[in-house]
Amino acid sequence: MNIKIQTVHFDADKRLLDFTQKKVEKLMKFYDGIVSAEIIFRLDKNQNEENKIAEIKLEIPGNDLFAKRQCKSFENAVDQVSDALKKQITKHKEKQRGV
Repeated sequence: MNIKIQTVHFDADKRLLDFTQKKVEKLMKFYDGIVSAEIIFRLDKNQNEENKIAEIKLEIPGNDLFAKRQCKSFENAVDQVSDALKKQITKHKEKQRGV
């Protein structure tokens, strides 16, 4: 699986990049047909506490899966996005099986 990480308006530290890569690689356990993952981190312009946005787009045969979350930290956002994608992967697999 090809993983591409982009940051908008800041430079991510190695710890965040490693954490994100491990979370995305865990999604492979649920569905091994993932071709690539594109992760985008951005800071929202408003100054409230929840100004960190994480978006993940998974490319799978047939269509793409996408989730976006805004939280106090990028780690929390990645956790929530990966949980949302797990649900989407499960639904996609059920559709494929015709359940």
